[in-house]
Amino acid sequence: MGIEIERKFLVVDDGWRDGAVASRIRQAYLVRGAGRSVRVRDEDGRVTLTIKGPADDPHGMRRAEFEYEVPAADADGLFALCEPGTIDKTRHRVHVAGRTWEVDEFHGVLAPLVVAEVELDDPGAEVVLPSWVGTEVTGDPAYTNGALSRRVAGADVRS
Repeated sequence: MGIEIERKFLVVDDGWRDGAVASRIRQAYLVRGAGRSVRVRDEDGRVTLTIKGPADDPHGMRRAEFEYEVPAADADGLFALCEPGTIDKTRHRVHVAGRTWEVDEFHGVLAPLVVAEVELDDPGAEVVLPSWVGTEVTGDPAYTNGALSRRVAGADVRS
């Protein structure tokens, strides 16, 4: 069983852009709710199916995660099965103080939202916070990708 431990922050400026390596992501959910999700993601042609369980700590940092690569030829079929609300974002990987930060820049109705995540080996691990991160939103249900996809779906319904 895989365990994901991460912290998430809102991004307050563009100081992270220098040296960042970008990839384009489209993702949608087969199932989302009650802290659990089954997600399909296409990141520059690499397609994965990810199953996440609810957070098992009081700060919302740690949860079970299983990820499986699927054939790229299956991507469109999997996305067709998903709930409304496909997320479109660019992920930028930035190295700071020995850690890789993933900065997600959302497109479409979620723009100009930018969030940064850092994965940890231990919930108590020390993290040097870059100057470009602001409010921590770890464990805030409004900033899960599942919740953000609901916002996209709501915008799609209103269109």
